[in-house]
Amino acid sequence: MLCSTRKWRLIAVLSCFVVSACKTDSVTPFTPQPEQQSIVYTIKKGQHDTNSPFVMRSISALQFEVTFDTSAIYETAVKANQADINKLYGISDCFTDHHTNSARFGWRWYNNQLEIHAYTYLNKQRHSKLVGAVELNKAYTYEILLQDNKYKFILNGNVVELPRHCNGKGEGYQLYPYFGGDEVAPHDITIAIKELRS
Repeated sequence: MLCSTRKWRLIAVLSCFVVSACKTDSVTPFTPQPEQQSIVYTIKKGQHDTNSPFVMRSISALQFEVTFDTSAIYETAVKANQADINKLYGISDCFTDHHTNSARFGWRWYNNQLEIHAYTYLNKQRHSKLVGAVELNKAYTYEILLQDNKYKFILNGNVVELPRHCNGKGEGYQLYPYFGGDEVAPHDITIAIKELRS
């Protein structure tokens, strides 16, 4: 059971986030999609994010299927930015904002392939580790396990572990596809995501 001080702290942090960053008027409860349905998220040219709803989550695991199409192929304006990791899907954690504690998969078009990375914040320190590469126009299953003091990222039989700041369920808000890094999307980017289990 959460103590009342931590609940109010989370409410205060998330209220600030909603007002300043999300540009939304309400918090949407999470509703699982029908088994056969994917949501196609679009990051518009010149934007960073998909303008998706603010959704609170309480989970021990997050499993979802993702299909990237050829819009995932891009070249950054500044060559060094090609190594930047874009964000795919995940959750803020430990009753904090996502730049304090969070776990999600990341992706980038790098060395002529689509790389997938484990991407976390641990006490405001960013960490990432390559999980593998995926083909375009092919669905893959991604999984994040939120365990005591660690995250486990699973893709194609590859497992990557990164440290976690807290224990128990992941408590926070949904994190959606985001382009950047420093640069905005050079063209419309579409990513199909179907949540399988949480």
